[in-house]
Amino acid sequence: MFKKSHLSSAILLVLTGQFAYAQETNTSAADNQAAKKDKTEAVEVIQVRGIRGSLNKALGIKRLNEQIVDSIVAEDIGKFPDNNVVESLQRVTGVQVTNRGSGEVSGVSIRGLSDITTTVNGRNIFTAAGTAVALQDIPASLLKQVAVYKTRSASQIESGIAGAIDVKTHRPFDFEGSKFIVSGRGIYNEQNDATNPAISALASDRWDTAQGQVGALVNLSFSRIRYRDQSVTAGAMVPFMTESTTALFTPFERVWPNRGGVSEDPIWQAGLLEGLPSAAGSTFNINGKPTAYMLGRDAIFQSDYNGERERPAANVSFQFSPNENAEYVFETFYNGYRNEGFNSLLFSFADWWGDYAGMNPSQAAAAANVVYHPGTNIVKSRSVLHPWVFTSGDLSTGKTDSMLYAFGGNWQLNEDMSLKSEIVYQSSKYESDFFAMRFVRPGNNYKLNVDFNQNDGMPGFGFEDDPATAAVDESTMAEASAYLIDGMYDNANSDEGDAVTLTSDLSYSLAGFFTKVETGIRYDKRGAETAFSRQDRCCGGGRNVASIEGLASINSGFMDGEAQVPTSWVVANGHHIRANADEFRTLYGMSKLGLNRSFDIESTTLSAYVQGKYETELAGRTLDGEIGLRYTGIDTDSKFYQETAPGVPQPMTLGESKTRTLLPSLTLRYELMDDLQMRLAYTETLRYPSFGDLNPLIIYNEDVTGIGYGTAGGGNPDLKPTESTNYDFALEWYFADSSSLYGTLFRRDVEGFVVGFRRAVTHDKSATDPTPYKFILSQPYNASNGDISGAELGLVWFPDNLPPVLDGFGVQASYTVLSSSQTTPDTNSAGDITGYKDTDVFGVSDSSYSMVLAYDKDKLGMRLSYSWREDFLANYEAALFANPLEMRRRPESSMDFQLSYQVTDNFEVTVDGTNLTNEVYQSYYGNNATTNNFGTSLYSRTFALGVRYSM
Repeated sequence: MFKKSHLSSAILLVLTGQFAYAQETNTSAADNQAAKKDKTEAVEVIQVRGIRGSLNKALGIKRLNEQIVDSIVAEDIGKFPDNNVVESLQRVTGVQVTNRGSGEVSGVSIRGLSDITTTVNGRNIFTAAGTAVALQDIPASLLKQVAVYKTRSASQIESGIAGAIDVKTHRPFDFEGSKFIVSGRGIYNEQNDATNPAISALASDRWDTAQGQVGALVNLSFSRIRYRDQSVTAGAMVPFMTESTTALFTPFERVWPNRGGVSEDPIWQAGLLEGLPSAAGSTFNINGKPTAYMLGRDAIFQSDYNGERERPAANVSFQFSPNENAEYVFETFYNGYRNEGFNSLLFSFADWWGDYAGMNPSQAAAAANVVYHPGTNIVKSRSVLHPWVFTSGDLSTGKTDSMLYAFGGNWQLNEDMSLKSEIVYQSSKYESDFFAMRFVRPGNNYKLNVDFNQNDGMPGFGFEDDPATAAVDESTMAEASAYLIDGMYDNANSDEGDAVTLTSDLSYSLAGFFTKVETGIRYDKRGAETAFSRQDRCCGGGRNVASIEGLASINSGFMDGEAQVPTSWVVANGHHIRANADEFRTLYGMSKLGLNRSFDIESTTLSAYVQGKYETELAGRTLDGEIGLRYTGIDTDSKFYQETAPGVPQPMTLGESKTRTLLPSLTLRYELMDDLQMRLAYTETLRYPSFGDLNPLIIYNEDVTGIGYGTAGGGNPDLKPTESTNYDFALEWYFADSSSLYGTLFRRDVEGFVVGFRRAVTHDKSATDPTPYKFILSQPYNASNGDISGAELGLVWFPDNLPPVLDGFGVQASYTVLSSSQTTPDTNSAGDITGYKDTDVFGVSDSSYSMVLAYDKDKLGMRLSYSWREDFLANYEAALFANPLEMRRRPESSMDFQLSYQVTDNFEVTVDGTNLTNEVYQSYYGNNATTNNFGTSLYSRTFALGVRYSM
C-alpha cells in the first residue's frame, strides 16, 4: 500500500498551485471565454424533459465532441431509465451486454471487447484489489449522464483498449436554485416471488454570499433485491467404450487418457481445441488396435441459487466560485455492496460402468439404452446403473465498501489561459467467505435416466425406483434420511486497495490553424493487497443427515416447469451451517483459519500529454479536430507470498517491472453539409495486466468430481500490457430536431492478448497430503495477437407532422456487425506449442441490434425496447475433457418496458419490466449447439412500480 506521506505531499502541491494561479484571474478573461462558448451553448443548452429531450441532449453531446462518443442522459433528475447502468447501455450503438444473473445484467463490451476503462466524473475508480469498478455497483438513481467513448484523445486515461465509459453525477451548480427529489420503487422478482425496495433522494441548493457563489448537494440511494437463478447443465464430454470392448476394458467403461497396464502412451489427449473426433465410427488406438469409442457426458447437475443483495450509495458535492474566473469543487462518492447467496446443488455422475462388467454386449446395450445423435458417436440419452449422487449446500457472502474523495479547481488565468487541477484519494475493501457441506447417497441410487438434450439444449433426467426395495423410494431426492454428510469446504478472501491521484491540465487559446494547445500530467500511486484462507475435510464421521437437527434444507418448484428434471432435493442448509460454523468445523476436526497474505503490489503511473486543437476551412466548410501525444510510464513493485506449510506464508519478493510507451492520436472532423459531418480517427490504447494476473502464486485444487486430475492456476509476473491500434471513420447526419442517422467503420489491431497456457505438473496432493498428484496448470501469457473490424449504424428519429393519434412516437435503433480473429496457440499436455489456430475473439458477437419504440407526449412517456446479440465465444472449458475447448453462448435477447406519467408538476408514477419474454440463456461446446449443448439458465423477470416527487 502507498505511504501516507505521498498523500500529504500531493495535497500540498495542489493547494499551493491553486493559490498561485487564483491570484491571476480577471473579468475580461471571463468575457472572452464566454464569447468563445457561444456556438457550443447554442446547441448544448436543451431543456431535458422526457424521453425525446434526453435523446436530443445525447445527440448534442455526440455532435459537438471531438471524439466518437455516444451518451445516455437521464430523462430528468434522479430518473435514469433502467434498474442499472448496464441495462441502459444495451441500447447504445456498438455496445453489447451479457452475463445476466443475480437479478441483473453485469457484462459490458464496446465493439466486442470488454476491456473498458470506467470513470466517475473523469476519475478512474476501482474496487478493492482490482483495476476497474463493476458498473452495476453504481446505482442508476445517482446518475446524470453516461458517456461511451469509442475513440480517445491524448488527454484521456490511456487504458481500456475497448473504450471508456464515464459516469457523471450531479453537482449543485447544475441547478439554478434549490432542488429536492425523492423517489421509490418496488421491484417484484418473479422467480422467488419477492418485492424489493429501491429508494433515492437528492437535495441541492446554491447561495450568493459575500465570498461568492456556494453550492451543496447530497444524493443518497439504497436498493435491495432478492433473486433466484436456476440452471441445468449437461456435463463435459469424455470417451467411453461401446458395448464392444477390447482387452482390460468392460462395456461402456470410461476411458482415461492414461490407464496403467494398458499402454505407456496416452490413449487420447484432453484439452484439444477441437476435441476428439465425433463422427460415427471414430476410433483411437489401444495397444495399437483401432478401437471405436462413444462420447458421453460425465455428469448431469443443476443449481438453485437464492440470494439477497443490497447496494447503499451516496454522493456529496460542494462547489465554490469566488468570482467568474475560479471555481472549486469538493466531492465524496461512496458505493457499497452486500450479497448473501445460498446455493443448492444436485450432482449425479453419468460415467459409472461397473454393473456392465458381467454382461455380454447385448445385455449391456439393453441396460445402458444408449441413443446417439444421428451421424455421430455423441450420446444423446442413456441409462446409468447405480450412479454416484451428491448434493451440496453452501452460503457465500460478499461485502464491499468503497470511498472516493476529490478536491480540485478550475481557473481562468487570463483571457487565453486556463488551468484545472485535482487531487483524488480512494480506498476500497472487499471481503467474502464461502462455507459448504456435501451430502452423499450411498447405496440409494438405482438408475439414472438422462437425456442430455431433451428440448432444444435443455437436458432432462430423473431417477428410477428400484422395484426390489419396496421400503425405499430411490426416485426421490428429497428424503433427508437417504443422505450421509460428506466433505466440508471453508474459504475466505480479503482484497483491498487505495490510491492517490494528482492531475493538472493547462489550456492555452491561440489564433490561427491551431486554436488551442492543451497539456497535462497525471500521477497515480496505487496500492493493493489480497489475503485468503482455504480448507476442506472429509467426511465428518459419515453421520446420517436426518440425525442433525436443522441441517437439512429442501427446495421446491425448481425450473418453474421449463425442464423435466427433479424439482426438489436435500442439501445442507447454508444459513444454518454458516451460523454454527465453529460447531461444524469441530465435527470435521478443523478450526477457523486466519487469512494468509497472497500479494502486495504498489504501482506508480506517471502520464503526460500534449495535444493541439485545430480548425480551418476547406471548400467553404469547417475542418477541425485534434492531434496529440501521450506518454505513460508505470512502475510496479510486487511482493508475493507462497504458502509452504498450512498457515505459514513465506514472502517472496520480485523485482520491479517497468512499462514506458508513447501513444499518438489524431482526429479529424469535416462539415460536409450543414447537417452532415465526417470523422476520421487514429488512436492507440493499452490494457494493463490485472494485479491478479501478475500474481505467481499457484493454487492447487484437488479433483472433487472424479475426473482423474486436479486443476491449478496462477498468474505471471512477466506479463506486458496489451496494445491496440485503432482506426475509425464515421458519418453523422442530423436531419431534424431530436433525429439523426449515423454510421461508423472501425478496426482494432491488437498485440499481446493474454491467453492461458496449460501443462501437466506433479505436486503434493494437498497441503496436508504429500502424495504426488497430477494437476493441469494454467497460467496467462501474452501469446496471442488479433484484430476486430466492423461497422455500426444508429438511428434516432421522432417524425414531425404525424397525425394527432401518432404524434409523439419515435424510434431509437442500432445495428452492429463485427469480424474478429486472434491467433490462439494449441498446446500438448506438457505445455509445448504444437501449432496456432485462428479463432474468434472472446466475447464478440458477429452481429447485434437493439430497437426502441418510444412515445413521449404531454405527461406520458413510454419505451419498449428489444436487444439481441448473436452467439459468441465466451471462454475455454477446463482442459480435462474430450469436448471442444471453446465454450460458446447461444444468441441472447431481452425485452424491457418503461412507462412514466406526470400526475402533477411535482409528482410522477413509473411502471417498468425487464426480461419480459422470460428468456433462457444457454451455452455449448465448439460449433454445434445441438450435439454439444452445455448449460441452460433461467433468470427472473422483474416488474416495478415507482413514484417520484420533486420540487
